[in-house]
Amino acid sequence: MNKITRIAIAIIVCLAVGYSSSEVTKSAIETWYATLEKPIFNPPNWIFAPVWTLLFILMGIAAGLVWDKIKEQNEEVKKALGFFLIQLVLNAIWSYLFFGLKNPMLALIEIVLLWLMIYETYLKFTKINKIAGYLLIPYMAWVGFAAILNASIWWLNR
Repeated sequence: MNKITRIAIAIIVCLAVGYSSSEVTKSAIETWYATLEKPIFNPPNWIFAPVWTLLFILMGIAAGLVWDKIKEQNEEVKKALGFFLIQLVLNAIWSYLFFGLKNPMLALIEIVLLWLMIYETYLKFTKINKIAGYLLIPYMAWVGFAAILNASIWWLNR
């Protein structure tokens, strides 16, 4: 399998996770989420879909670049992709906790774990392919912002 195929598969997997998460989110956006008090820095709802789409594409490219090194660095790549898959699952779980269960506090605890897993994935990816690691920086920054937003929403609505 060549590099482009690996990148394409990784992007499709990431976008599929994003799509499944959005299904949990959609019904709560106009109902429950609309009733919550939000901080002044809360972005408009329309911004989330394009930002997440871009982030999932960058994540897929990063994972594909790392996956492409499987022959040269087998064990390191397997470990890095293991962390990547864990953070991807945690990403999906956050939407379920926040929007599905309508539990900002539980989602806040989980998003901290998510951010830590993204950071560990970044460290592992950077050792294998620097560009792959760098592609995770916007994701790490956005999830950091999302954690602050999550904490603020929890605080304002407790």
